Parts: sequence; C-alpha cells; structure tokens
Amino acid sequence: MMADRGIALTHTTILRWVQCYLPEFEKRWSRYARPVGGSWRMDETYTKVGGRWVYLYRAVDKVGGTVDFFLSRNRDVNAAKTFLRSAMKNTRKPTKITLDAYAASHRAVREMKETGELSKRVRVRSSQYLNNLIEQDHRRVKHLIRPMLGFKRFDNAAITISGIELAEKIKKGQFKTGKFGSGRASMSELWSAALAA
Repeated sequence: MMADRGIALTHTTILRWVQCYLPEFEKRWSRYARPVGGSWRMDETYTKVGGRWVYLYRAVDKVGGTVDFFLSRNRDVNAAKTFLRSAMKNTRKPTKITLDAYAASHRAVREMKETGELSKRVRVRSSQYLNNLIEQDHRRVKHLIRPMLGFKRFDNAAITISGIELAEKIKKGQFKTGKFGSGRASMSELWSAALAA
C-alpha cells in the first residue's frame, strides 16, 4: 500500500509507528466505545513469540463484540484471573461466562467468586456450541497474525495484537461513529474523524 504511493518502508519502521501511536489511537477511540453485553464467551488460543508458544486470552459477548484480550506467557489460573480483572476494569462485569473444559479457567472464576471479585450470581457454563463464537473470532485475529514475519519480542507482540483487536472492534461496529458523518464512511475516513475529534 505504501509502495503504491512511492514510499519505501521496512517492516521495522511500521512496527515503530505501531508502538509509538497505538496507545494514543486506543485512547481516542475509547471515547466512542459502545458497552459490551454481560454474557461472555471466554477462551484462549496461542501464537509464537521468539520461537515459543504464548497464550492469547480473549472474550467476546453473545453478539460477537470483543470484550478484551490478554497475552500471557503462561496458561494457568493466575493468567485467567489477570485477564478477567483486566476485562472487568475496562467494561461492565459479566453476568454469565461460557468457558471451555480447561480446568484452570473454571478454577479462576470460582476463586474470584469466593473472594468477591466476581458476583456469586455469575453463571458459569461449559458449552462447545456456545463457544463456537469465540473460536470463529480467534480465527479472524489469527488470520491477520499469520502473514507477519513473526514476533521476536513479547512486548511487540502485545502491542501489535492490540492494534489488530482495535481494528477488528471498529469493523464490528463497537464504536459510536454516527457523529463522524455518513454511515457509509470508509475505514480511513472513520480513523481520520476519530483522531481529529
């Protein structure tokens, strides 16, 4: 795309731009965020960083809206708790959580209910059918990660995935963009309007 405009760039230049500007993009877009639903589908998938597998915890609500994500070196109870705490800090607390059969996630939710971090009324379900939604959403994100040259550092992976997740949330309509003008605005027009506001 940049080559079409006569600009030659290396992938490391783009990576530096992502690291520099993404926190500001997230801050600007967060002003227009729509609230997510209270019924969450939570799961983890994996990707490679520096030749080692790391775990990408993600959750979507029942209509497929992205709740949050968390990149972790470990797949355990503490990682699941950290993800849930982060997700609840950024949005409303869940009323239902659908998990896969992985025991550590169930234990994390149970312990958080015992300590009062989660309400005791939160329903916990384990359903492959209901979790198909999050599995399909994983594929969308991993489809964008796969063609990259690979992540060498954990912090670079986390910030790049954060940018992918932000772009996906925009595509899913998780932001109030009506005030930016036409409902048929292109992605670049939406970005320009959000950053100018």
